[in-house]
Amino acid sequence: MVRGKTQMKRIENAASRQVTFSKRRNGLLKKAFELSVLCDAEVALIIFSPRGKLYEFSSSCMSKTIERYQKRSKDQGLNGKSEGTNQHVKEDTQSLEKKLELLEVSKRKLLGDGLELCPIDELQQVENQLERSLTKIRARKNQLFREQIEQLREQEKCQLEENAKLRAKCGLPPLHPSSKQREVNRRSLDVETELFIGPPKR
Repeated sequence: MVRGKTQMKRIENAASRQVTFSKRRNGLLKKAFELSVLCDAEVALIIFSPRGKLYEFSSSCMSKTIERYQKRSKDQGLNGKSEGTNQHVKEDTQSLEKKLELLEVSKRKLLGDGLELCPIDELQQVENQLERSLTKIRARKNQLFREQIEQLREQEKCQLEENAKLRAKCGLPPLHPSSKQREVNRRSLDVETELFIGPPKR
């Protein structure tokens, strides 16, 4: 009598399920033993019954086989991560190369090169971009000029204050506000020296 093909689904009858478990467990343990002997393979088999009972077979030390398996799995995981990282780096490199190429083309256009094949719309965009750049450059230039003027005014103020302190120390009268600027402009002419023109005193 030929048995029909067993359907791969959970056996509902508890007694039949237990009988099937016992038969197939023994068959699996036997196959594991035969594989280890015939092929000189390191085999470890762990089975937990539905009630939690442990059945195991190992052709060598079970703990050593498990450690070997864990090390192997860890190495494969690291290799997989490394391959994934390399692929990601390769994609990033290609993307950066494309961006760099586009920037080089844009730079050449802004310098006036490679405009022969550009349509009128693209030329208009380049012109607008240049005008925006010039506006920003001029604004920055004016800002630097204003900052330099402020610095010079601060230096002038400090020098006038220092001049007033020195005049006070020397007992000279302070300069009038109206004459401060004239004093600054004429200070190169008002320097007192001991030099004089004429015959030496006897």
